[in-house]
Amino acid sequence: MVDILFAPWRLEYVSTVDDRDKNVCVFCRAFASTDDRSTLTLGRERGSFSLLNLYPYTTGHAMVAPIEHTSDLAEVDALVLAEMMTTAKQLMAAMRKLYQPHGFNVGFNVGQAAGAGIEEHLHLHVVPRWNADNNFMTVVGDTRVVPESIETTFERMTSALAEVRGGES
Repeated sequence: MVDILFAPWRLEYVSTVDDRDKNVCVFCRAFASTDDRSTLTLGRERGSFSLLNLYPYTTGHAMVAPIEHTSDLAEVDALVLAEMMTTAKQLMAAMRKLYQPHGFNVGFNVGQAAGAGIEEHLHLHVVPRWNADNNFMTVVGDTRVVPESIETTFERMTSALAEVRGGES
């Protein structure tokens, strides 16, 4: 028996994937774009930027990347790293406001052996987590269920981040 999981929002991506320049880094492409909605870019700072993960582990899964194209944490300027951590704090505050997670996974996967899906451009994951968020779909079906569309998450996170950033001194 074949299980079918309908994901009609994926049609746009899979029908245009061959049109994309495979030699251009997805993070560099996102930063270079002026269409933040299409790249899911949540914010831009002096040396880094944040965006939603197109293939989220959970609702709200975001990433923070340096603008500089590098895979080596040692090459990232200390001020950029500090900026990235400030952005991670803001993302966590927005996620707390919107989704009330019980915890977070925050970290870098450096290199393929460490689980980096895109190893050529360093990025920091900010993943909200809930008690018992691994259900039978993940365990039995090797499938994740993300209950909110990425477009809705983008709208909600953009609004929540504006509030979080507006409240900082």
